[in-house]
Order: sequence, then structure tokens, then C-alpha cells
Amino acid sequence: MTTRKKSLPPRPSPPPTADSITAGYEQLLHDLKERIAAARVRAAIAVNRELILLYWQIGHEILRRQREEGWGARVIDRLSQDLRREFPGLKGFSARNLKYMKAFSEAWPDETIVQQLAAQIPWFHNCILLDKISGAAEREWYVRQTIENGWSRNVLVLQIESSLYRRQGQASSNFSRTLPAPQSDLARQLLKDPYNFDFLTLDAPAHERDIERGLIRHLREFLLEMGVGFAFVGSQYHLEVAGEDFYIDLLFYHLRLRCYVVIELKSGAFRPEHAGKMNFYLSAVDDLLRHAEDRPSIGLILCRSRKGVIVEYTLRDTAKPIGVAEFRLTERLPEELRGSLPTIEQLEAELNKAGSEEAE
Repeated sequence: MTTRKKSLPPRPSPPPTADSITAGYEQLLHDLKERIAAARVRAAIAVNRELILLYWQIGHEILRRQREEGWGARVIDRLSQDLRREFPGLKGFSARNLKYMKAFSEAWPDETIVQQLAAQIPWFHNCILLDKISGAAEREWYVRQTIENGWSRNVLVLQIESSLYRRQGQASSNFSRTLPAPQSDLARQLLKDPYNFDFLTLDAPAHERDIERGLIRHLREFLLEMGVGFAFVGSQYHLEVAGEDFYIDLLFYHLRLRCYVVIELKSGAFRPEHAGKMNFYLSAVDDLLRHAEDRPSIGLILCRSRKGVIVEYTLRDTAKPIGVAEFRLTERLPEELRGSLPTIEQLEAELNKAGSEEAE
């Protein structure tokens, strides 16, 4: 008679070691931190959206009652007092903010558009747009740009004051002929005219190298003016062609266009020969630097002035994608004039003196 062997119970797993717990824990902590951060962002966006919709509704009601029932402006002061008394822990119900709510409702009469656009940016961004922009199309453009580029309040103010809306997409170019449709449209939108380099303060006869050095010293401001997507590669970027040395003024790579952007600075007016040199640089960059996945390189000639007809004739039969735009500088006062102007301290003393006399 055959006897069966009894199966032994499974051997218990050894307890996890400190090292295995540490490795797993670090990964868990990393994952949870990412999830919490993402959830906080979503919650903040949702709270902002609800707040702005509430503000729009309050402004809409004030506006409607004033129109339909003839309520005067004093109702805003009274409403502010009553709301703050009822909700003492909540901010945002000052008379000034209620007037912004009314103006906000007037500027955005369609609640659906508010949900899609204005409610996607913070309230104080909207207040800036109400203060500085009167046209609906321009206001909507700045909202879309703020959403797309994540502009802070300060950056939004800077872009409005530099008239970005009117400068964007204004550079002369041959992109529609030399680039495929999706890339040509995007490239045209990204280039502006003129470029505003007010953060540089140079003497009137500044040369290209002076401007270039100033731009590199103020690289953050330069990149902000160029726009989102430009990655700085180098200045006086060296290329060796047939044993000779050549230097590109400024070389960028654009992350959305997926191509190199060659920039040449000209301290004077645009001349046709500038395009010939740019054509050479673009051919060299495409041959020496461009990867298989990159799109054709784009050239941008920045000059102090340009005549549209000369630019048009120059680019008409050029096969490489080239844009031409002007740039603006804040020129430093000549040395002989600086000493004749009052200093900040002198101006402050005069203002203080005038204030004392008025008080008396």
C-alpha cells in the first residue's frame, strides 16, 4: 500500500527589509506628491472659476437693476456695506471691487464666453484688462495669450504697455511661400514688428555688437520679448564652412516650430544684401546643425528701419524662409546734456518744498 506524502504548508514570506521598504516608500511618496500637487492646481482653478462667475453674476444683477429700475450709483456703496456686514470673513466686496464686477459684466455680456475665457485667468488679471483695454477683440486676445503662456500680472501689464497685440504677426516675411501651411501660419504669428528693446539703454550710434551684448546681459527680458518657445542656443555662434569661420549673431531653437531660428542684428536700415547673408547662414545651419526630425531653419533680420517695397522685392524670389522686422531702443542722453538735468534728489527736494508751501 502506497502512502501519500503530506504536502507541507507554504513557507511564510520573509519580512520586508528596511532597504526594500525605503525603495518602495520613496516611489510612493513621489507619486502621491505629484497627485496632490495636480489636485491642488485643479482645485485652485475650479475655485477661481467659481469666484469669477460669482463676480460676473453680481455685476450682471447690479447692471440689470440700474438699467431696468433706475437705481443710481449709490446702490453700490450700500450693497458693499451690507455684504461685508453679512460676510465679515470674506474679502472682495468693497465698493471699488463691486464697480469692477459691474464693468466686468458690461465687458463680457455673454456668460458662456466668460466661462470659456475670462474665468480661466485670475480676477486681478481681468481687472487689469478692464483698466487698460477697451476693445472686446483685443481684450479677448490678451486673455487667450495669458491662458496659453501663463503670464503673471506683471508680464501681462508689460505686454499690454508694449502694444503686443498690434505688433504680433506684423513682421514682413516670405513664410507663406517657403513653409508648409501649419508651420507658416505659426511662424508668422510668432514674429512681431517692431521688437521692443526698451530694457537696453544705449548711445544713438550703437553698433550691432553693442546691441547684441546688451541683449545677452538682459537675456531674461530678451526672451520675454521674443515670446514663449524660444530657447537660446548662443551668440556669435561659430560655424566652419570650407575651412573658413563664420559667426551668427544670435541662434535660437523654437520648441513649437521644431526648428532653428537665426537672428542677424543690423544697426541701420535694411539692405537687400542682408538677405543674401541670411540665406547663406540658413543653408549652413540646415546642413551642419539640423537633425532629421527638425524642420527647415528660419531667419529673422532685425534692423533699425526698413522700407516695405525693398523688403518685398528682396524676399519675393528668396527660397529660404526669412522675416524682417524693426527694433526699438531707448537711447541714452548725450553726456553733455546729463549734467544740465536735475537729479532725482533735486526733484524730490523741489516736490517736498512745493508740498510744504501748499500745506501752509
